Amino acid sequence: MPAKLHLPAILALGAFMLPGAASAASCKTQSQMTAAQRDALSSTARSMMAEVQHDDTQGLRANTIPAVASDFSGIAASVDTLKPVVQLATITVDSLYLLDATGEAPGTAQTQFFCGTPLVVLTFNGLPPGSYALAILHATGIPKPQQIALILAESVDHRWMLGGFYAKPMMEAGHDGLWYWVSARKYAEKNMAWDAWFYYHLAADFLDPVDFLSSPNLDKLQHEEEKVHPANLPGQQPLQLNAHGATFQVTSVDTTVTFGPLDLEVHYTPDPTQAAQLRDPSGARRQVTQLMTALLELHPDLPAAFHGIWVQADNGSGSLFSLELPMDQIVPGTPARSSGAAPLTP
Repeated sequence: MPAKLHLPAILALGAFMLPGAASAASCKTQSQMTAAQRDALSSTARSMMAEVQHDDTQGLRANTIPAVASDFSGIAASVDTLKPVVQLATITVDSLYLLDATGEAPGTAQTQFFCGTPLVVLTFNGLPPGSYALAILHATGIPKPQQIALILAESVDHRWMLGGFYAKPMMEAGHDGLWYWVSARKYAEKNMAWDAWFYYHLAADFLDPVDFLSSPNLDKLQHEEEKVHPANLPGQQPLQLNAHGATFQVTSVDTTVTFGPLDLEVHYTPDPTQAAQLRDPSGARRQVTQLMTALLELHPDLPAAFHGIWVQADNGSGSLFSLELPMDQIVPGTPARSSGAAPLTP
């Protein structure tokens, strides 16, 4: 099923959009557009990205629909974060979609656009009648390449204005989504469920620019990911990790590149005795290393996929103690995987 997006800003566009005579929602890919349509969308998207690169937040806001411009703090914060990353980037337009919803009835619960071959489906909830576009851009030639998605809305005077702004990395630890997908499959073939699951998760994040877009390839990736979902991942219930007489309440496990290479990030909630031990630096290191060792005993395949483990002992919204160690410092003799290593071969 396509992912669904609730866009409160777009829901407020009803009075801003120009009604038309189309009978149903339709989509054109860039190859189906006229040259004038492609040029107008591409030029608008590039201009908006130039405003991001030059930290021209006011200029971007002036080209934003009123419903979004009235509360621009979220986009402004994103621009502040993104600007130093993409300032020297080469901007390319990766794909364009022209979305005609002028024939949709007001109050339609869900609008889907079926675009091109192979099919790409864009799904919106509560979208008012009007003309929209999705522009997906790549910022490359920089240490941390980014993909940026802009939702554009056509104003009553036929100008394309910003209605939504999304940005995410194109790769992590030196590898893109396709690399993680190929690697995930190889881990899955060897029943290395945690390695496969986290690599599939990374692949899906990098290959899906926005969460309201689906395609046969993305659906296939999601299906493969679901097949290897580990039964013992912490979620609604913590993972009870037993470590030679101690029990740790592991609340979450995810990936991180905070320290450069790809690590596992593990959060746990210490009990009162464990919390007291964390006040002593040597005792804290011993406790956290004990947790890391127990995790590797439970999943000895983790060093094949990750450089190290970063553990954080949580206390409410704060942290009592945190420690990152490469695999070979957790269990001596265990090879720590570098971020540039090749995926596991069958």
